[in-house]
Order: sequence, then C-alpha cells, then structure tokens
Amino acid sequence: MFSTKLYRTTGFICALAFAACKVPALMQETENKPVPVAFNQLVDTTNSADISWSNFFADSNLVSLIDTALRNNLDLKTTLQDIELARNNVKVRKGLLYPTVSGAVGLGVDKAARYTATGAGNASTEIIPGKGVPEPIGDMFLGFRASWEADIWSKLHNATKAAIDRYLKTIEGRNFVITNLVAEIANSYYELQALDNQLEIIRQAIDLQKNELEIVKEQKQAAAATELGVKQFEAQVYNSQSQEFDVLQQIVETENKINFLLGRYPQKIVRDNLLFTAKTPAIINVGIPSQLLKNRPDIKQAELELQAAKLDVKVARAEFYPSLGINASIGYQAFNAKYLFKPIESLAFSLAGELMAPLINRTAIQAEFNKANAYQLQALYDYQRALLGGYYEVSNELSNISNLDKLYRTKSNEVDALNRSIDVAKDLFRSARANYLEVLIAQRDALSAKLELVEARKRQFNAVTNIYRALGGGWK
Repeated sequence: MFSTKLYRTTGFICALAFAACKVPALMQETENKPVPVAFNQLVDTTNSADISWSNFFADSNLVSLIDTALRNNLDLKTTLQDIELARNNVKVRKGLLYPTVSGAVGLGVDKAARYTATGAGNASTEIIPGKGVPEPIGDMFLGFRASWEADIWSKLHNATKAAIDRYLKTIEGRNFVITNLVAEIANSYYELQALDNQLEIIRQAIDLQKNELEIVKEQKQAAAATELGVKQFEAQVYNSQSQEFDVLQQIVETENKINFLLGRYPQKIVRDNLLFTAKTPAIINVGIPSQLLKNRPDIKQAELELQAAKLDVKVARAEFYPSLGINASIGYQAFNAKYLFKPIESLAFSLAGELMAPLINRTAIQAEFNKANAYQLQALYDYQRALLGGYYEVSNELSNISNLDKLYRTKSNEVDALNRSIDVAKDLFRSARANYLEVLIAQRDALSAKLELVEARKRQFNAVTNIYRALGGGWK
C-alpha cells in the first residue's frame, strides 16, 4: 500500500515537473536583410560616408563650429551618460554570474518555551559537566555567507549578452546624435550664409528703388509723372525694407540656434559669405545600399536592439525551467563570546542546494515570455523600417540633388534675363515709352528671382549635407 502511494506521488510530481518544463513556441519571423544592389541605378563602391566630417566640409569656419559643438553640445553630453548607464548595467549583469560572498556578524538571543522539544532538550542538556544550557541563550556568529545561482540554462549569460548589446547600442546612439548634430550645424550655417546674401540683395534693391523714387518725384514736378506713380514706388521701397527687417530677425534666430547647438550663449557666428556663392556643393559618392548596414548608426542601433530582444526571449524562456540555487556559510558560532573562537567546537558551516521549478500559477512567467516575444517582433519591424527608411532617404536626396542642379541653372538664366529687363524698362520709362508699372514689375520680379536663386543654392548645400548624413557620414 505504501509503495503504491509513493509511486503515485512520485508520478504526480514528475508530471508537474514535466509540465513546468514545457514552454510556448516562439513567434519568429525571418529578418529581411537583402537590400537593392544600387541607389537609382548608380553603381559605385566609393562612399562619401567614409570621409570624416572635418575633411568633407571645406569651410574652415564651419569645421570650427562643428568641433566646438562636439565638445560642448548638451544633448551629446546627455548621450554620454546613457553610455555610462549601460556600461554599469553590463557590470551588474556580469556580477550575477558569480557567487555573492558577504562577511557576516550576527548577535541574537533566544528563549524557548519549556514545554517544547527545544525547551525540554535545553533543560536536560549540559554545556559542560554540571552546567546546563543558559536561559535565555545567546547566539553569536562571525564568518562568511555565500549564495549562487547556477546558470544551468544560460539565463544569466543571455541577460549579460543582452546588456552588452544595449551598451553597444548606446555607443551607436552617440554616433547617431553626432551625425545629426553635424548635419544640423552645417544646414544652419548654410541658412545663415543664404540670409546674409539675401540681405545684401535686398539692400542693393532698396538703394536702386530709392534712386528710381527720386527720378519719379522729379518727373512729377516736371508733369511727366503722377502722384500715383510716386506712391507706387514708395510702397515698393517700404515693402523691400520690411523684407530686410524680416531677414535680419531670421539671422538673429539662426545665429542663436547655432550658438545653442554649440552649448554657449549668443555671440557672433563667424562665416565667409563669398564661399557660399563662389563654391559649388561637394560631389557625393553613394556607394552601395548594403554599406548602410555598417555606416548608419540608427540601423546599427536597431540591429543591436533586435539581438538584445532575442536574448531577452531566451531569458524569459529559461524562467519555465528549474533553477538551482546554492547557499553556504562558514564561521564561528557560540552562545557566549568566550567560546566564540574555539577552533573546533565553535566552527560552524553549512552547504545547501535548492532546485526550484514553477508548477502552479505560471501566469506571470507566461506573461513575461509573451511580452519578450512581442518586443522581439517589434524590434524586428523597427530594424526593417530603419533599413528601408535609410534607403529611401538616400534615394530621395539623390533625386533632390539632380533636380536642384537643374533648378539652379534655370533660375540663374531667369535672373540674367530679369536683370536685363530692368535696364530695358528703365530706359523705356525715361524715354516715356513704358509706364512706371512695367518698371515696378521688372524690379519686383528680379528681386524675387535673386532671392530664389540664393534659396536654391542653399537647398543644394542642404541636400549634399543631408545625403552625407543619410549615408551614415559625420560620426567618424
């Protein structure tokens, strides 16, 4: 009878243990790593992303600004602290792989009730002949205690590897901040140069318009023009002056933006505006799309997070299996200090192993596993989105550079034609063969076209900077 009950009990326990070891299946999807072989049918292994930012940008003033930002930018300093946090998290995870050993000093007192097994035993026991167990009895301990979880399912090792991946991810995060910081400063610098050139164009136009206004006033006195013409020319001057004030405000705001990125209070931004009009944007080599995998920090971040998420699933999966914990202690223990350091009698040690497995109410473990599995799929989609987005960014900017080059050439021809039209309109107006409205329209159109030409040049520089960033350049 006893043997039958024992077998049944043993079988029941084994069945529960087997059930505890069963884990749900992974919701795994294949990573979509293949990328197109070229950008917009351009095949070139040379990649401008491999050029350091200090060599990519030819303007020494811009290089100096970027160098200052990399030392002082507050967002970048915050990112460096993220790296420090992740580095220490790796140390924490590595520490869990090894036994924890602590020095221990214990002091206590205990009085057992007389009519208990302990109390009755103490009453009939002599510590030494003729001397019974004191009541209450003290308890002193001096020694070491240790505990350790054996990593039999690689749970702790996988958690450590995940922490390392996330540490590397923070390094890529710093590179991503640097890449965007370099691009933002460059684009803001070109914005500032464009505004300076537009301001110069507007001021030249105002001087020209004022001269024309004086001519119209003289013609009015000679009865060759009307008050309406005078007011129209005055309105044009006021309109241009309002544009001047607007550009001046934009210059202040752009300088402040750059100074903020540099982590300093407002001051004059040194720049060479002649380089903006005299120098053409750099020629970009885009390489092949697969190089995005190693050059773009955001793609590398997403890849590392995916690797860490896969390890998190393994860690969550291991929670379904039994865990082995080992506890040990060694030291001197006695009820009285004078007996504490007797090398043989007071020496105490213990060693115990404990195998534990979840049998009933595994809801929390199941939920953690499902959460890790869902996050793994989310990380996979984030990685695929980063890769796809990176490809399209480069593709869009390539097309943008090509179209902006055509736009700039066309706009230059328009400006040349409108400049000639101003001279023609002025000559005709002075000889009474054209009215003042034709002169006003010619001047207005020429001013607008000149400002748009500067804007087109700025967009060219921005496009080159943006594709440099999209390729993963700027952090090296």
